[in-house]
This record gives sequence, structure tokens and C-alpha cells, in this order.
Amino acid sequence: MRSYGETIFAEMTRLATETESVNLGQGFPDTDGPRSLLEGANRYVLEGVNQYPPGPGRPELREAVARYRKRHHGIELDPETQVYVTVGATGALAASLLSLVERGDEVLVFEPMYDSYAALISLAGGVRRTVPLRRDEATGRFTLDPGELRSAVGPRTRVMIVNTPHNPTGAVFDADELEEIAKVCRENDLIAVTDEVYEFLTFDGLPHVPLATLPGMAERTLSISSVGKTLAVTGWKTGWVMGPEPLVRAARTVNQFLTFSANGAYQLAIADALETEENWILDQRDALQRKRDRLAEGLVEAGFDVRPCEGTYFLMADIRPLGFSDCEELARALPSEAGVAAVPASAFYDHEEEGAHLLRFAFCKRDEVLDEALVRLRRWHVGRS
Repeated sequence: MRSYGETIFAEMTRLATETESVNLGQGFPDTDGPRSLLEGANRYVLEGVNQYPPGPGRPELREAVARYRKRHHGIELDPETQVYVTVGATGALAASLLSLVERGDEVLVFEPMYDSYAALISLAGGVRRTVPLRRDEATGRFTLDPGELRSAVGPRTRVMIVNTPHNPTGAVFDADELEEIAKVCRENDLIAVTDEVYEFLTFDGLPHVPLATLPGMAERTLSISSVGKTLAVTGWKTGWVMGPEPLVRAARTVNQFLTFSANGAYQLAIADALETEENWILDQRDALQRKRDRLAEGLVEAGFDVRPCEGTYFLMADIRPLGFSDCEELARALPSEAGVAAVPASAFYDHEEEGAHLLRFAFCKRDEVLDEALVRLRRWHVGRS
């Protein structure tokens, strides 16, 4: 792990703070989730739910997760044996990979990728094999090439991490892409670990389709989600693993020696909100779609080429029309020169040159924050002309 230092998110946040910049780097909302959720947590704390909860999670939350999975995706889960609560989705990913990957096993991951994947694969002793998502020239969206996916599979490949909606590209895998992924998993006896934390944040009517719903995949898929993105409380760090009993049991065995359990009071509040705040979740999605459009339009006016975004909190913007080719250099300069912070996309790539022309901007902020960032970026752009 010596190669892993300060994350780019920490660096950009530090620069944003030092320069009093608008921080569109890290993906967290600047408003909180539904009032009932917050009041529920407060109530349960004051009622004394403050000691260790059961290691697998409060039964109320596991049951609520199983019901929402059935309600939204038609997936039947036994809350006793097929749902396990963790400290955030990253905790779920850690427990899953540590339970599945032996030293030297290969793990397929789509590039660009959420940076924790690389570190967690290393912690498990695995070998990372990347499959690039490339820009489709006709649509502008990031897509996978079936041939490149198949050629990445080797004799020691054990696991494939599938993130959709995808951070950082904003892509939502379509039916053909999901079927190709499922076919590769079935033909090569791979376990899929699916990161679905943005499952309720898809735009323009696009559905989120869990990989576990495809033929032959329920028995070989560990699905991960969390409350942070679903109900806009990223600091609560409460997630869950869902899947077949043997795979969930393996993750549970590992997790009891990692974090053991997540906050009990939060779990009860989340269980209530998953049942009562469906409309809030839909309203959040619609509001984020409008924010996406607001930021995309403004970035184009500031000289960027903005890639299509189908889901998540993020836009990817090409810096080459502005005359730049090194995203890290520009990301480090923008806070002091423009008063805005973004994340260089090269941080999401093993092959950093593939993302050297892209910045990632988060649009999960209040409208007035987005507007201020765009005023600053337009002023910076005009000043350079």
C-alpha cells in the first residue's frame, strides 16, 4: 500500500479550502436528506439506541432493504441470510473483495474507476485488470467494447466489479452492455460485485437494471448499495451487501473483524425512511437532473466540452477546447485562478493518459453554489481570451 498517499479528493478539498473556492470536486450534497430521516435518528438516539447493534445489522433495516429490493427490482431476498449491513458501501466493497479474492487472483474493473477499487483490490492481494470505457463518437457517452472485455479475462480472473450508474463517467450500462457482462461472468465462472450506490439517480427516464436480475446472475452476484446517495446523508456511512447466502456469509465473516457493526440509531431511521420517503427519493432525482443541466450548460459557456451524463452526481468535461491537455495541472490551477475546484479524471485511471484531458465536476450542490461556480469559471474563461 506504499503507493497510496493522499487521495486526489483530499488534495482538491484542501486547495478549495485554502483558496476559498467553490468545491465541485468531492461528491457530497450540501443539503441534507428528508426531515423525517433526521428527526428519526435524533429520536432513536434519545431513546437509547446507542450500543452495539447486531453485527449483521438491525433486523428492521435488513427487512426494509429486502422489501425495497423486491419493490423496485423484483428481487427476492431473505433478510436474515441475504442482506448484511456495513459501514458504508466502501465497507461493503472491502468485506466482499477480502472474502472473495485470494493472493494473485485477478479482478476485472472498468476504467475509469472509483479510486477505492484499486486500493481494496491491493489490500486483498489481488491483481487489477482494467477494461476501458471509451467515448462513443456517435453519442458521446462512455461505452464498453465487448471484445476488450473478453480479452481481459485470464485463467486467474475471479471477480468483476461492475459500477452502474458509473462514477466518474455518469454512464448507465444499457441492456446490451449488461447482457455482455453477464455472459462473460457465466462463461468464465466469475463472481460479480456490483456497486449500485447511484441506483436511484438515473436521468431522462433511464432505468437502473441490477445485474442480479439477468439470467444466471442472481447466484453469482454480490450487490452493494447505501443510504448516502439514496437519501443524501453521505456522512452516515451506512451501506449493505445483498446476494446469495454463501457469498453474503463470506462477506459477513470478514466484516466482523473489520468494523463489526454500523450505527444502530441510524439504521432504524433509515429503515423507516426506505418505507416512507419514496417521493423524496424521486424528487431528489428530478432536482439533480435539473442541476446536471444547469451545470452542463454553464460549463459549455465557459469553454468546456461536456460529456453526456445519464446518472450519478458527476459531469465529465473535456479541457482541450480551452487549450489544455493536462487535467492535473489545470485542476491544481483552477482554485487559485478561477476560485473553483474540480477533480482531474486521470486519478480514476490506471492508464492516466487516457483521462488526461478530462475534469470531473459534481453538480449535487445548491443552485446558488452552482451559479457562483459558473460565474467564476466564465470570468476566468473570458479573462484568458
